[in-house]
Amino acid sequence: MASVSLPRRKNLSTQQALALLREMDEADSDGGEVSFVQQATDTSSEESENETEQEPNMPPRKRPRGTGKPSQNHTAKDGTVWVEEDIGMPSAEANRSCFTAQAGPTESAKRKVTSVLQSFLCLLDVGMLQTIRECTVHQARRTEPDWNLAVHELMASISILFVRAIMCPVGAIVDCWSESFLVPLIKETMPRDRFISIMQHLRFDDRDTRAERVKTDKFAAISDIWTRFNENCAKSFTPGEHMTIDEQLFPTKVRCPFTQYIATKPDKFGIKFWMATDLDTKYVCSASPYLGKDPSRQKGERLAENVVMKLMEPFLVDGRNVTTDNFFTSLSLSHRLLQRKTTLLGTVNKVRRELPQLAKDTAKREVFSTSVLRSGSVSLTIYAPKKNKTVCVLSSMHQDVTIGDGRKRKPNTITDYNHMKVCDVCTILHQCYNVF
Repeated sequence: MASVSLPRRKNLSTQQALALLREMDEADSDGGEVSFVQQATDTSSEESENETEQEPNMPPRKRPRGTGKPSQNHTAKDGTVWVEEDIGMPSAEANRSCFTAQAGPTESAKRKVTSVLQSFLCLLDVGMLQTIRECTVHQARRTEPDWNLAVHELMASISILFVRAIMCPVGAIVDCWSESFLVPLIKETMPRDRFISIMQHLRFDDRDTRAERVKTDKFAAISDIWTRFNENCAKSFTPGEHMTIDEQLFPTKVRCPFTQYIATKPDKFGIKFWMATDLDTKYVCSASPYLGKDPSRQKGERLAENVVMKLMEPFLVDGRNVTTDNFFTSLSLSHRLLQRKTTLLGTVNKVRRELPQLAKDTAKREVFSTSVLRSGSVSLTIYAPKKNKTVCVLSSMHQDVTIGDGRKRKPNTITDYNHMKVCDVCTILHQCYNVF
């Protein structure tokens, strides 16, 4: 059918339409109907064809709800891809494991503990006390052949250390017997000279065989007692859902190859211990000294990851969360822990290669602002507490990141980290006085 050229008008009257039909030649018509909406039909047909051509292609990426902006990807130096996430939106990839253990004193500990003394013996048992007594007497008789020590005297001297740490932790221990800093309970327990004599001769191993044992064990002077103490700690108490791993420097200037100097600590010289503690009770669940390079550590494995996995080994698979500082926290550690049904929460050092450049840029960030990135089941919170400063928190525990109502608008990952991070107060005192 021949096309008909129509005037460019929106509406045609009846008379105008009849006039146009009379002007048409019979040869120009095939007997069909004349369509006055031909152009509109052609246009819609073209659009339909375009839509049909786009159907085999992938659909456009959905925009996250809330922002109205498409998600941006950030690639770190090691190739890790981080995707920006809306604040307050739950992630489908977040971990959802549940805590399955029964926290608190174990059944064997409950049966044994009938008094404060029995709770003490759960950790330092009679066998350990006998070993310490024998080694101490053997050392003392090198210079004093008649020197002797009873088990109850050894326990009394240990109790003095506990009382002194609680009542007068500052100053020399001999001041507890002085008139100015007198602690009546300590004076009534044991004379000062007897206490000093015991402490001078105190030993935890046989010195005659130490030279041979130290070739394979740098901690030989106390290794046997320390191993048994760690075992008793694990047998007596089951930690709760949240645990913390940190370092603690026990002050001493003793001459040994693994004495550390840490300028940021109040006591700058000492022996460094790695500790895994329970959040609620501050109970020391596991601890190990830092003795330098560990020959058993696999080549290429980071020291921090090796420490965390060793300390947490008895407590994995139960759905716990472990909190660490920026020395330990890394993306690879969070993946290793997730494989054992354990989540990780901790601050991250911004020099790590798995962090994107967005986490390292601080100049243009608004104070108290928060950005959230996600890589798989691990989230990265970037918070600016002050101008030109950011704090990065890695978490495989949180399903979503929300902002608090306070003036500083802290995200829940920051708030939870501040609550779950146990400071350097994880001592044996908490075990004996708070747990049982």
